[in-house]
Amino acid sequence: MKICGIICEYNPFHNGHAYLIEQAKKQSGCDAVVCVMSGCFTQRGELAFLDKFTRAKHAVLAGADAVVELPAVFALAPAEIFAKGAVKILHSFPDFSVLAFGCENADRAAIEKAAENTASESNAFREILHQYLKRGASFTKARFEAWTQTGSTPPSLVASPNNILGVEYKKALILANSRAEILPIARVGAAYTDSRLHKNFSSASAIREAVCSGKLRSVRKNVPTYVFDDLKDAVKPDLYKKIALYSVLRTEAAQLKNILDCTEGLENRIKAFAKSTHDYDEFIAKVTTKRYISSRIRRILAASVLAIGEDLVRKSLKSPLYVNLLAVNKQRADDLLPSLKASAFPCIARRSDLSALGKTAAEAFRIDTLASDLFNLVSGRHFTESQLRWVDPSSQNQ
Repeated sequence: MKICGIICEYNPFHNGHAYLIEQAKKQSGCDAVVCVMSGCFTQRGELAFLDKFTRAKHAVLAGADAVVELPAVFALAPAEIFAKGAVKILHSFPDFSVLAFGCENADRAAIEKAAENTASESNAFREILHQYLKRGASFTKARFEAWTQTGSTPPSLVASPNNILGVEYKKALILANSRAEILPIARVGAAYTDSRLHKNFSSASAIREAVCSGKLRSVRKNVPTYVFDDLKDAVKPDLYKKIALYSVLRTEAAQLKNILDCTEGLENRIKAFAKSTHDYDEFIAKVTTKRYISSRIRRILAASVLAIGEDLVRKSLKSPLYVNLLAVNKQRADDLLPSLKASAFPCIARRSDLSALGKTAAEAFRIDTLASDLFNLVSGRHFTESQLRWVDPSSQNQ
């Protein structure tokens, strides 16, 4: 069996995501599509819009064969570690053959060249990177300048988040010595950051904004029916935002400093504004600068809430982990499960499977469990694997 992997968040699932799964199945030549999806938190540092089991169900109803969870230690990390962590999970499957992803510039050769050039950073690359960081540029901006000024990649290729992730995915495959090929697929409809609603293909951020503004009916044509029916249950993050602010209030600056990306005295800036600002969104706006982008600040707060230290993230990159199944196409389970269970990592299907986890994996899984418990607390609902793991696409009344 050949597996095509897709790294995703589906926050929420929309028509563009359905298109990507459809094209991945058509173009990859693989026998199955397996998604590695962020769980309760997203890479923007925000609580997910819907619970992970419902979002996984949506992916299977749209044509994916299985969805496994991207551990929170990776889901709440910058693009490079986000990509490495997701590729680590996919690479554990012996049948993993193709990695498909959506991007604005689907030039496979250009993406591969850029990844090869940056997999081993030259002295010139590091020098330019450090120069821009010293000037107060964000890491994203500094990396962009280093990429383009050293000729590692044309500016147009890394001008969008999806193309940057595409380069990071290929780089992660190279560093993992994976033989899997990449399959970049051109995005359709709205751009990743487009906040406007379009007729059929709007961004996830535009859909979230519309739903939060009480305009649920306006997104009906942008998502499959089974997604639209679940959007009424979108979580309201107000309670989480209070918890996040409390977390940085009670955490000493020295402890915040142990969180990934909380460097250069940022912990002191966070502490100072936390004491004088009682509104989460206002707090994020005050701490944000050209150097410290808002998603970075939100990730640090989420890591503080979940007690994710940089040390655990680094260990998780190097250690055996686990495959946590969120949803499987019930009709294909007999064919697919043996391939998934052939993973180099234990496949978590029942509580007894946790005994096979090593120390680092057990700690990472504990963080995922805490994130789920927190999501249940904030949403006021209770979600478990037994509710939504087995999905029958022939019936969309689940």
